[in-house]
Amino acid sequence: MKQRLSILLLLAFSLLGLHAQNAEEANYDESKIPPFTLPALLETANGQKVTTSQQWEQTRRPELLSIFAEQVYGKMPEGKVDVSYKKLDDNHSALDGSATRKQIEITFSRNGVERKALLLMYLPNHVKTKVPVFLHFNFQGNQTISADPEIIPSQYSKEARGNQASRWPLQKIIDAGYGLATVHYFDFFPDDKDKHAESILALFGYKPGDDIPADGGQAIAAWAWGNSRVMDYLETDWQVDASKVILMGHSRLGKASLWAGALDTRFAIVVANESGCGGAALSRRQVGETVNRINNVFPHWFCKNFRRYNKKENDLPIDQHELLALIAPRPLYVASAEGDRWSDPKGEFLSASYAGDVYKLYGMKGLETTTLPPVNTSIGDRVAYHIRTGVHDVTDFDWENYIRFADKWLK
Repeated sequence: MKQRLSILLLLAFSLLGLHAQNAEEANYDESKIPPFTLPALLETANGQKVTTSQQWEQTRRPELLSIFAEQVYGKMPEGKVDVSYKKLDDNHSALDGSATRKQIEITFSRNGVERKALLLMYLPNHVKTKVPVFLHFNFQGNQTISADPEIIPSQYSKEARGNQASRWPLQKIIDAGYGLATVHYFDFFPDDKDKHAESILALFGYKPGDDIPADGGQAIAAWAWGNSRVMDYLETDWQVDASKVILMGHSRLGKASLWAGALDTRFAIVVANESGCGGAALSRRQVGETVNRINNVFPHWFCKNFRRYNKKENDLPIDQHELLALIAPRPLYVASAEGDRWSDPKGEFLSASYAGDVYKLYGMKGLETTTLPPVNTSIGDRVAYHIRTGVHDVTDFDWENYIRFADKWLK
């Protein structure tokens, strides 16, 4: 027993040492950022300048989508998936009577394989018309977003009820006239490098040990796919205004929300909260988490082709300002935290700023500045940004700004 404990302690200290080493190697000094030139956003592959929204939509946008799919996020397999919905709960007296709580079991089936996702929704009772909805996947299970004892625990989660409630101000969202829809992200891809066969990819024939193609989608592609499949359901719900769905994601789910928002133009607004490397942050800056680090620590997130650019960010044919531009002309909100240097707040901000060039093609305003704003100040127009005090998290300050942004563009 003592020998086993010693081995475990040695392993723990080794991992802590490795983490410390990585933290020491990470660059946060602006003066040490290597020189780089960003790929031209408004120039096609054959060198043609893009000067109109029509050129953007017909030529440049499809080019960029193809590159991101092949080199970064990967392609989801093609093939028809059968879907069915089963209502498990429809309670009109939730949250002390202010909301209707719905719980929907979504079953995906193909070639004899089934996968299920559990959708949890709260909709405001005081709104008598169809309501706009925030769609925001959760990290630890549906039951963790609230102490509500009637929430059915998610299939892959044993986490305590309400243990992440601070990130989910349900009453604030409901009082503002918005609904909330959430799913545990594990329902689409358990966040582990060896879980492909347990993920939604199993519908397309993936089995344990199967090799993923170099341009094949993995976890982020699966989570983005999941966002769109929830959107399919929202279009069927008579209480939801499916033309006013705000897709929101935090951290790795912010990466997924940006990719889903780029692929699926049904989302009215896209919000990326501290999405960092592979999300909103410019890869070429190599601040905090880099392409090399993220591909080594989370090899199941991006497609294998993305590994070509480990420590070779300048070889990337794209950068993340071009991903953000793919949201145009829809409203986009990018947010950072002052204490979350790993996600490179300035890189997230600059990416959002440069994406504004595409919004200008539509006669819209973006951030209109490359100077980082003061903390706890929201700036921008069709593209908005804030950096708040605090660390890697989702706070009331974030939600208050996202609600105001949605009010501006959806109400």
